[in-house]
Amino acid sequence: MSISHFIKEIGRGKQGARDLTRAQADELMGLVLDGAVSDLQLGAFCIAMRVKGETDQEMAGFLDALDKRIQRIPNDSAAPVVVVPSYNGARRLPLFTPLLALLLSAQGLRVLVHGANTEDARISTEAVMRELGLTCLSALRGLTSSEVVYARTELLCPGLWRLLQVRRSLGLRNSGHSLAKLMNPVDGPALLVASYTHPEYEISMLQTLQLMHTNAQLLRGTEGEPVADPRRMRKSILLNAGVLYAEHDPQDTAAIDNTAYPIGLNAAQTADYIRALLADPERIPAPIKAQVAQISELAKVIFDSP
Repeated sequence: MSISHFIKEIGRGKQGARDLTRAQADELMGLVLDGAVSDLQLGAFCIAMRVKGETDQEMAGFLDALDKRIQRIPNDSAAPVVVVPSYNGARRLPLFTPLLALLLSAQGLRVLVHGANTEDARISTEAVMRELGLTCLSALRGLTSSEVVYARTELLCPGLWRLLQVRRSLGLRNSGHSLAKLMNPVDGPALLVASYTHPEYEISMLQTLQLMHTNAQLLRGTEGEPVADPRRMRKSILLNAGVLYAEHDPQDTAAIDNTAYPIGLNAAQTADYIRALLADPERIPAPIKAQVAQISELAKVIFDSP
């Protein structure tokens, strides 16, 4: 099916492009996720949206389309599942996302990490989690108490996985990457850890989370991962059903941690490094400890309140 009428609207360049309504974005993303468009039009869609940028209404429409197609992790318990999207991996600094998941688990929270590898040059969270002996799901199921699991995007939505893989041929991120970082694949109580890399995405992601009434922590991540920068405290926002609960903004003037973090670890070395940090908690970076405390506080407020 052709999406040329949508491309005509969004493909007029940064200044001339027209924004889609939420309903139009829902229809467009539905066709993309269903694999109903040609490779040429799919590439045109990805580049046009990259140039134009997604509005909050467009991202909400994309999430509406995904919501109709996603396979969900069941959760009929009153306890929340913390959802940690991991789609970038590590390039230089150690990959701290598995450490974040394990620290949240130690607080009694169940943690679902999901992701897809779109850059083979980076160390993936899946590889590190396997080295740590954590569960990588082959079929979707509910999580047990304090469990940490990893789910590939293919299990959750094959269409989204295909969209993410376009990066391999185009060399650019596309709307699927923002979509993956904002989706909630849990059927039941959940708390999303959402992150952005570039400051300009903060406002649009925040507005989308508010539109979708999401329980979330939103912060600027590390190398694209949803984990606090180990070297300094950065801004984070906590949302209770899309409503602002708290904002932590120490600014970049906060003291910088000059710890010499190892560079370029492979998956096995990263797993060993994480084990060493867990064995000596004083070495865990303070910003990551603060992130864990904020998520734990929000989970308690949301799910323990009468």
